[in-house]
Amino acid sequence: MGKEFVIACKRLGQYVVACDKYDNAPAMQVADERRVFSMLDGDALMQVVNEVKPDVIVPEIEAIRTEKLYECERNGIRVVPSAKAVNYTMNRKAIRELAHTELGLKTANYRYAKTFDEFRQAADEIGYPFIVKPLMSSSGHGQSKVDTPDQLLTAWNCAAEGARGDIAEVIVEQFIPFDYEITLLTVTQKDAPTLFCAPIGHVQKGGDYRESFQPRAMKPEHLQAAQEMAAKVTAALTGQGIWGVEFFVSEKEGVIFSELSPRPHDTGMVTLAGTQNLNEFELHARAVLHLPIPEITQERQGASAVILSGVETHDPQYTGMADVTAAQRTYLRIFGKPEAHVGRRMGVVVCWDTLDTDQTQLRDKCKSLAAKVSVK
Repeated sequence: MGKEFVIACKRLGQYVVACDKYDNAPAMQVADERRVFSMLDGDALMQVVNEVKPDVIVPEIEAIRTEKLYECERNGIRVVPSAKAVNYTMNRKAIRELAHTELGLKTANYRYAKTFDEFRQAADEIGYPFIVKPLMSSSGHGQSKVDTPDQLLTAWNCAAEGARGDIAEVIVEQFIPFDYEITLLTVTQKDAPTLFCAPIGHVQKGGDYRESFQPRAMKPEHLQAAQEMAAKVTAALTGQGIWGVEFFVSEKEGVIFSELSPRPHDTGMVTLAGTQNLNEFELHARAVLHLPIPEITQERQGASAVILSGVETHDPQYTGMADVTAAQRTYLRIFGKPEAHVGRRMGVVVCWDTLDTDQTQLRDKCKSLAAKVSVK
């Protein structure tokens, strides 16, 4: 994700310094400079900021000392989309309270827990089944569905192990029997209207995306409701950039707000198939740089399917790539992560076709091709 954003910035003539907790991270491979340090270390973060003196800071991960970004803003450095947005959205508690309590958006019923006893009490209040997530995590880490009380301890331990940062708290969320879920990529601009991409349908496993497809057909009234909620919450958080706003959609109950990310979204990698006139990374770069975006147009249908590692290795090698690149209307993207772990996302296959193509066949093709690539 960071790598594609850096590429979009470089095409617009920007000088980029990529930072991560490990060396040779994908974004570093295409950036002008790199810095390696723990971004949970506030002093180390500010040392790099003072050394580099950036015009813009673009947070791309959850494990960052976000409160330091307010200090950066006070010093005249622009934070994308804003320090407020990053602080709120990196913590599920803050964003849920904003969406549900302050803005009145429709959400699932929820409780918080800091101890196992509080967790058990929250489970009794919410009722089974429910979803548990760490307040700070990404890519589904630490998330699980709990169907019966005998699964509580396993779910609690999973949440503790999957948490990022230093917030030892979980959110217990009512399980919504939705018909499907979407990501609505929302672009906020400086002195210009908020724009929306066509809805992206996606399938998750353990809270982590496995495939996505665009456009996802929706009832017009459901799409309008999602756009109105996305516009409301992004306006409250302030700033410019692209946001991945996630919703559950029930044909009976309507649209329910789930989460949002203040940056390009993993399900939005389907836009790398050329589904739009500008992919999500190009849109983000333009919004960040205050460059005009005259319109977002849907050019063709697309599907994405992830390539996961089944092994632990410090030197990942790939087989089956030729099978993917031999396919028509298909792109292969290997991320270049220097280490592979079991279940880690290492690449993605994206396929495209005309707007009138059979979307189910396109999705099946994409998933089949992604399954041919193995990490050794």
